[in-house]
Amino acid sequence: MSFQNAFIGSLVADAVSMPVHWYYNARAIDQDYGDFDHFLPPQNPHPDSILWRSKYETTNEKDDILHEQSKYWGQKGIHYHQFLKAGENSLNLKLACELYRTIIKFGEFNNEAWLERYAEVMLKPGWHCDTYAEEYHRAFFKNYAQGKKLSNCGIKDIHIGGLSLVPALLAGLEAIDRTEEDYLLESTQALVLGTHTHPVTISAAEDLTRILFALNERAEIRSTLQTLRLSNIPLTSIKKWEAMPDRKVVGEILSSACYLPESFTAALYFAWKYSDDFSLAVLANAKVGGDNCHRGVVVGSVVGMQTGIPRKWLHGLVAMEGLKCDTS
Repeated sequence: MSFQNAFIGSLVADAVSMPVHWYYNARAIDQDYGDFDHFLPPQNPHPDSILWRSKYETTNEKDDILHEQSKYWGQKGIHYHQFLKAGENSLNLKLACELYRTIIKFGEFNNEAWLERYAEVMLKPGWHCDTYAEEYHRAFFKNYAQGKKLSNCGIKDIHIGGLSLVPALLAGLEAIDRTEEDYLLESTQALVLGTHTHPVTISAAEDLTRILFALNERAEIRSTLQTLRLSNIPLTSIKKWEAMPDRKVVGEILSSACYLPESFTAALYFAWKYSDDFSLAVLANAKVGGDNCHRGVVVGSVVGMQTGIPRKWLHGLVAMEGLKCDTS
C-alpha cells in the first residue's frame, strides 16, 4: 500500500464525520441525519454546540484567525462547521492538504518553513470558512500576537486533533522519496511539537507513524497492532469490545471526546473491528459522535492503508480538486 491511501483515508473520514462532529447525544445524530452512508452538509441548529459559552476576541492582527466567523461565537445552536459543503474538510484537514502541497512544492519538509506557511494561511481572510478553530490554534496565535517566535508558540495540548496532519506528512514525504522509518518518526515529532508540546500527544503521533509504516510494509492491521505492542493500547480489551455495539464501546466504556490517550484507543478499536472494510470503519466512527473528525484521521488512515479507498468516496470529496500540486 501507499501513504497516499492513509492521507486520502484521513480526508474521507473527516468529511464523513464533519456534519455530526461534536454531537454527544447519539440519538440526535439519528434524528438529524438518519442512517447516512455518504457525505452530507452540516445543518443548524447543532444540539450540542457549546459555542454560546464562548467569546472570541483578538489581541491584534497576529491572532485574528477566525475573521468574519468570530461573530457567531456566543450564539446558541451554531454548528461548528456551518458553512462547509458536503464532502468538505474541517480546518485541521484543510491544513493537512496545505502541508502536503507545501512538501511537494519545495521538495522537502522544513518545520520552520511550515510554521510560516501555517501562520500565513490562518491569518488570511477567506482562506477557511470554518466557524470553529481548536484551542491549540487559538493559543498558538495568541502567543504569536504577544511577540513569541512561531517556533515557541505551541502549547501542552493533549487532544487527538494534534495527530491530524500526520498522514499528510507521511504522504508528502513519500512523494519526494523519503520513507526511511527513522526520518518519518523524526519529522513527525518535529511537526507535532510545533503546535503540541505535551508528551502524550507526541507519543500518540509517533505510534500512528509506526503503525502506518508497518502497514506500508504490507503488514495487516491486526498483526501490526499485536506485533508493535504499543504500551498505551489495551489490545486485550479491544478484542473483547469487538463483539459489543459501537455506541456502547465509544460513548460508555470509552469517552467519545478528544482527550488522549483514550481517544486514540477508541480510534484503534474501530480500525481493529472494521479492518477489512473502509466504509464501515469511517461510518461507524462518525455515528458515535464526539470528536469523530479527528478520531477519523486515525481510523481512515489506518484502515485505508489496508483496504485502499473505495471509489465512491473519491467522488464528492472536495479536497481532491486541489491536491494536484504546483511544483513550479
